Amino acid sequence: MSVIKVAPLEHIRRERSSIKWTRFPADVLPLFVAEMDYPLAPAIVATLVERVQASDTGYLDGPGPLAPAFAAFALNRWGWTVDPSHVHLATDVSVGIVEALRLAVPAGGRVAITPPVYPPFYELVEEAAASVIETPLLEQGDSWALDFTALETSFAGGIDAFLLCNPHNPHGIVWQRETLETLARLAAQYDVFVISDEIHAPLTYPGVTFTPFAPLALAAGARAVTVTSASKGWNVAGLKCAVVIAADDATNDLLNRLPEEVACRTSILGLHANITAFSCTDWLDNAIDQIVDNDSLLAELLREHLPTVIYHRPRASYLAWLDLRHLGLGESPYQRILDDARVALNNGECFGLGGQGFARLNLACSPDTLREAVARIAALVARVHAASAALPTPVAVS
Repeated sequence: MSVIKVAPLEHIRRERSSIKWTRFPADVLPLFVAEMDYPLAPAIVATLVERVQASDTGYLDGPGPLAPAFAAFALNRWGWTVDPSHVHLATDVSVGIVEALRLAVPAGGRVAITPPVYPPFYELVEEAAASVIETPLLEQGDSWALDFTALETSFAGGIDAFLLCNPHNPHGIVWQRETLETLARLAAQYDVFVISDEIHAPLTYPGVTFTPFAPLALAAGARAVTVTSASKGWNVAGLKCAVVIAADDATNDLLNRLPEEVACRTSILGLHANITAFSCTDWLDNAIDQIVDNDSLLAELLREHLPTVIYHRPRASYLAWLDLRHLGLGESPYQRILDDARVALNNGECFGLGGQGFARLNLACSPDTLREAVARIAALVARVHAASAALPTPVAVS
């Protein structure tokens, strides 16, 4: 494996201006927002430089060469045959979700989600003038599952659309094919439009099989779109480009009604970066190997220093979902860790029902950053426990 070298945090902080490096003071370890600390793939850098030198910084009206580039990646990576004519352009995955909802769901419609889940899902449904219906995941020890009994009840009660997170953020769950087939059958039975957010799919771990939802929806007769991008797998979120793929001809006709501005507002630099990214599989595989190594390291560090933390280990993505409820840090361990350990995670409460007491941690960093983060949190927990033990024992009054 070719190691992607990660610069020291001080260097990254000087060089970068995104919220990961500017939201908190310099003494806070930033392990929250889904951005990698890794440098960009050299081929993507070369593409961006080439496009700027060519003054190729105008507007877009469609995916152009990005459609066959994504189709080739999907076929080689997942065995998914994508019709390039079914590929549409969007500014980012969030915009793709909102615009698909606007086309498929009437104003005031109802959209089901499965919390704990990517927090913007709530905002995106609201932006599309619809209402969120929460159908929480089932917590089963150290794993989570879709609650099909509750989902069918909500579908039968008049759900218009379902937002699927595949792989699931924040848990890193790669849904089994059988699970997705069941979902597709239910969606077809109750005519529920499915939008599958598959942005973390390129980051599926070795030995794990990712199953795209669109082919299963097509086979079951369900209406569905997939929204995805190279933005997470290759760390190009700020370049603003995503694709929306129709699962079937009728849904493709629907997507042909997307406003012209959805494509026009997409970055031409992002489009070319995405085209290049989908051919940079060696860089992607190296990044995944380092993320998997960090996953193993974090599990080891937690066992040694924070054994009461339950780590829901991901099978895709660089996001770690941690159950901090048994650390003794109160109702908001996220806030205590930020304030007193100076480590910024994502607050589990923001992910909806079932998220309180949890936090999400970013694994796409150097191993030393993980070691430092766990050391800081463990030191905080030790101080809290020592202070608690030093309190005088209450005297019983007879």
